[in-house]
Amino acid sequence: MFHTIPQAMQDRMRYLEEIDTRDRQDGTAHLKRLRQIPAETGRFLALWAASAPDGRWLEIGTSAGYSTMWLSLACRAVGQTIETFEVLSEKVALAQETFARASIEDVVSLVHGDARGHLASVEDVAFCFLDAEKDVYEDCYDLLVPLMVSGGILICDNATSHEEALRPFIERVLADERVDATVMPVGKGELVIRRI
Repeated sequence: MFHTIPQAMQDRMRYLEEIDTRDRQDGTAHLKRLRQIPAETGRFLALWAASAPDGRWLEIGTSAGYSTMWLSLACRAVGQTIETFEVLSEKVALAQETFARASIEDVVSLVHGDARGHLASVEDVAFCFLDAEKDVYEDCYDLLVPLMVSGGILICDNATSHEEALRPFIERVLADERVDATVMPVGKGELVIRRI
C-alpha cells in the first residue's frame, strides 16, 4: 500500500498538509479549518482497515478527504470501497476536488449530510473511522455498534487531544461488554474499538 502511493495522491496529500499547517499557525476560524489527521494516523488507519473482516467501510467526517485518501489505499489493496459523510458544504467541495485529483472516485462514495441520518439503512459494518465534532461521537457509537460485524473495527480520532471532552465517552466504551477497546498513542490519540 505505502510503497506505491500514486504521485497525484502524494501531491494532493502534500497540498492539504500545507493548508492544515498554515491554518493551525494563523488560527483560522474553528469550523473552517481542515483539522485533518497527521500522516502517521493515516498509515495507522490504512493498516487497520486493510485487516478488517468482510463488510462495509464508513468514514464519518470527511473534511477535505485527507484521511479518505489513506483509506483508499487500503480499499485498493483488498478490493473494497468506502462511504464517507461530511456535513459542511465547503468541505464537501474540497473533498470532491481531492477525490478527483487523487483518482479515487471509483472506491469512494461521498455523502453530503449527517451520517446519523443515514446509518439506519446501513448494515454489516466492518470498518469505520469517526472524526467529526466530538459532541456526536456518542450518538454515532450508539448507532454503529449494533450494525458492526463480529471483529469489525471502529476508530475514533482525538482520544488524547480532546481527552477531557471525550473522557466520559471513552470510559463508557472501555466498559461496554459488546466491544474490546483501547486508546493508542498515535497522532492525536486513537480509540480503537473491536466488536466482539
